[in-house]
Amino acid sequence: MLFNLSNFTNPYYIVQLLLSIPIVLFSLSFHEASHAYAAHKLGDDTAKNLGRLTLNPLKHLDPIGALAMLFFGIGWAKPVPILTRNFDHPKRGMIISAAAGPLSNLILSVVGVLLYVPFAYFLGSSNAFTSAVSTFLYLFHYMNLALAVFNLLPIPPLDGSRVLFGFLPDRLYFGIMKYERYIQIGFIALILILHNFFNFSIVSFVCKPMSDGMIWLIRLIPIFR
Repeated sequence: MLFNLSNFTNPYYIVQLLLSIPIVLFSLSFHEASHAYAAHKLGDDTAKNLGRLTLNPLKHLDPIGALAMLFFGIGWAKPVPILTRNFDHPKRGMIISAAAGPLSNLILSVVGVLLYVPFAYFLGSSNAFTSAVSTFLYLFHYMNLALAVFNLLPIPPLDGSRVLFGFLPDRLYFGIMKYERYIQIGFIALILILHNFFNFSIVSFVCKPMSDGMIWLIRLIPIFR
């Protein structure tokens, strides 16, 4: 759902935007709480002690990141603090804790598509209510898929970088992390350039065929033919 001022004259876009708000609040909170839960189970209670082991969005949301998720389809929340020294195996603990967030969104995406396909097939757009529910379920599926894919990109400070760098030697890891801020700025600039000048979204480029494939697989079930 790419931001465009002209979209605000489109009632369907407004409905999508309103339906997306609870999805963003829940999905970002679930993502961060999953980081906190994984770290807690592995021995680091830093996030738990700071109240981050909760689905309360007020504990997790970054206002700019939440708005970016609403209007651009990619977003972020306040990072969950993790102290790897509290893990028995620091690198393995960081990999698992970092991967927990995107994995949680992928699970939510699968739940969403499993609900969306039968609902759309049997009820579809028979009236305004069922149409709204069908749209909500699809957005729930797609936005969580986008969150998972975006956060798995191996670019600091996204979760994918924490997973990838966990496999690197310490010297190489810390050498890369010295330039984390510059890499982050360059990545954001690249996203904005691609969006504003080429109307291209990296996440949509990956997520659309993935989403279509998931829906296609479910529709292979005989009852949906």
